[in-house]
Amino acid sequence: MTLAFIQTRTNHNREYLKPMQACEHHTDTHARFGFGKNWQHFSALVSEERIAEAAQSLKIMLGCESLQGCRFLDIGSGSGLFSLAALRLGARVVSFDYDAHSVECSAALQKKFHPDTHDWAIYQGSVLNADFVTSLGLFDVVYSWGVLHHTGNMWQALDNARLPLKKDGRLFIALYNDQGIRSHIWKVVKRLYCSSTTGRTAVVAACIPALSAASAVLDVCRGTSPLARYRTYAQKNRGMSVYYDWIDWLGGYPFEVAKPEQVIAFYKEKGLTLQTLKTTKSWGNNEFVFVMNG
Repeated sequence: MTLAFIQTRTNHNREYLKPMQACEHHTDTHARFGFGKNWQHFSALVSEERIAEAAQSLKIMLGCESLQGCRFLDIGSGSGLFSLAALRLGARVVSFDYDAHSVECSAALQKKFHPDTHDWAIYQGSVLNADFVTSLGLFDVVYSWGVLHHTGNMWQALDNARLPLKKDGRLFIALYNDQGIRSHIWKVVKRLYCSSTTGRTAVVAACIPALSAASAVLDVCRGTSPLARYRTYAQKNRGMSVYYDWIDWLGGYPFEVAKPEQVIAFYKEKGLTLQTLKTTKSWGNNEFVFVMNG
């Protein structure tokens, strides 16, 4: 299997070479969403408030107040927000992403908020390359939120994500919920979005108003203000942005889904025990925290 070498730069201003499997991810590049470009738009919104919300979400799911002394691996770091949040909680952080624009986002966030840190290394690489993943060492926490279902080979990505875990280390992942036929319909929508400029325009024009209207109707039925949803979205959703989350959802292709029981059974066979589970009944993500058995 051919190896490509991707050159990246860490906070030490030294150049590193790390192996990345050529064509590891979904090979249909014309039908692949530009996650990194979406994150570049979002990164301008990153503020101390959003960083605090991201850190709080980590503390809640991991059941801790601090990550002091821990090594934290962020697989598919995107904007770099959660790598930054982990750093703020005291962790020594390694983050990587397949998308070069995402790597640039993380590096820009590091430069903006912690330009002199020696505790955050950023690489470009693929979670589907087991050699690359294991070359990063062992970690107390491995984090991958809403990433592994976009690789084009979700179950292999799930398997590789456990490889750098220390004994008693925690794996925090989020995966799209399997909704049966509705998931198949969304897959068609996402592929259309990524197929061409015309497809993207059609999906956005049809779906953004529909999502906005559906949210407003739901809020009115609950007796709450539709505008409150947008004012409090970052606070209730890990410091994220409603608009860029919608774009990520509409365009997020490759796209795979899983039922919670499938994921739990998969990792049980690999020697991991479920610690925390947060499920959704809709088209969002199920969140899992597993512990590697000692």
